[in-house]
Amino acid sequence: MAYLPLDEYQRKWIFTHQSMPVSEQDLIHIKPITQQRAAHLWMENISKQSPDAERLSSSDWPSKASNWSDEVDWSAAWEADDPELPAEILEHIDWQDDVTVYFCYEKYNIIETKWSIFKKHWKNFLFFDDGPILIGRRRTEALWFNTNGTVKIGQRIL
Repeated sequence: MAYLPLDEYQRKWIFTHQSMPVSEQDLIHIKPITQQRAAHLWMENISKQSPDAERLSSSDWPSKASNWSDEVDWSAAWEADDPELPAEILEHIDWQDDVTVYFCYEKYNIIETKWSIFKKHWKNFLFFDDGPILIGRRRTEALWFNTNGTVKIGQRIL
């Protein structure tokens, strides 16, 4: 996998913001993927033709309502002092902490991390909530966050 140093990542501040700083030992597990590798991963796992979640085609798996079993509010949990992900997400995704996940903002902007790191710092990842999709390596469960404060919970079918 080709990674971009976190210091060169244009959105690094979401992980170093003074209100929610990520520890140095966790920062090493937050790996922005280079644009070339991100585009390849996006085309393999999200959409062959659409560059972001706003322009997905009807043939892309996220656009199919049958792939989503539930939609829950994440914004209330984001605003709360409790660091936990909403319970509905944790009930749906029962992955081991070391599962590699990809937080896909758009075709050229994807971050690789571990499920444990995402669970711990999910609020940082959602400073930008413009339709990111979370998928796990070799896993079918998926999350699609929306700017309206909801997250679709479902399965990706490729």
